[in-house]
Amino acid sequence: MGPLIQLGRRLGLYALAAWVALTLNFLLPRLMPGDPAQALYARFQGRIEPAALDSLRVTLGLSDAPLATQYVLYLQQLAHGELGTSLVYFPEPVSAVIGTGLGWTVFLAGGALVVSFLLGSTIGALAAWRRGGWLDTVAPPLLSFLGAFPYFWMAMAAAWGLGFELGWFPVRHAYGPEVQAGATLEFVASALRHALLPGATMVVASLGGWVLTMRNAMLVVLGDDPIRYAQARGLPPGRIFLHYAIRNALLPSLTSFGMAIGFVVSGALLTEIVFAYPGQGYLLLQAVRGQDYPLLQGLFLTITLAVLGANAVVDALIIALDPRART
Repeated sequence: MGPLIQLGRRLGLYALAAWVALTLNFLLPRLMPGDPAQALYARFQGRIEPAALDSLRVTLGLSDAPLATQYVLYLQQLAHGELGTSLVYFPEPVSAVIGTGLGWTVFLAGGALVVSFLLGSTIGALAAWRRGGWLDTVAPPLLSFLGAFPYFWMAMAAAWGLGFELGWFPVRHAYGPEVQAGATLEFVASALRHALLPGATMVVASLGGWVLTMRNAMLVVLGDDPIRYAQARGLPPGRIFLHYAIRNALLPSLTSFGMAIGFVVSGALLTEIVFAYPGQGYLLLQAVRGQDYPLLQGLFLTITLAVLGANAVVDALIIALDPRART
């Protein structure tokens, strides 16, 4: 029952944090001066009659009811997935706008994260296992050097050199204008081609961190008594590497990976701006520019819940994999 109690306590803390995030997400827009209806009216000044402002407030779901009543209504709407109406993409609902951007963000940033995590952890583990070899000598400093460059500079250099000058990759949007979105091979091929260059720059920029994290953790694990005991028993090196060393060394990287998964939902802001990629980061930029309070509120809520959910899953995995975490 010990691990279950420990897991229950942690999940309870995450549930409390989620409730606080929901409450702040409700209060902050209502404490700001003005409201979305006034912002939309200002954008269309001269084309919307002042008498239509009340109707616009009703359309956007705004209310003059007491704060407690609004809070209950807000929770009920969240339970049904209703986040209001976007101003920038009016009259599209916020949930539909976020759903579209979330799909592209998970495809691009999520795919790049998985590739960089798997590749970086593998390189770091092999570099530590054969410490002093050519891989350990070349890979960590080279990848750290590449990761030290400002990411926006790397993305713009890749877009200019490989996209504009050589014309090897497209540099705008998520798929070609000549392709219709749908479950077709042509659409999938176009989406992969458009995601290759921004995804590759994200992998190169983050690979050094995963390599160093895994390498340092492996060096610590390789000096522990269980590894020495396994070597003294004459176990095959491959079994020691896979079943003893990597399993324990992977825990710090697993924690970082869980947090990174949560932040994937926020989108790779700089990447999506440089390549005009229609993900969550690009939506966030458009919402700030257009003072789209409902969309901002929905994006912040989605990001917060994604980070909390990812951390809760990682905590559960660590408790299951590491007996020391259960105490």
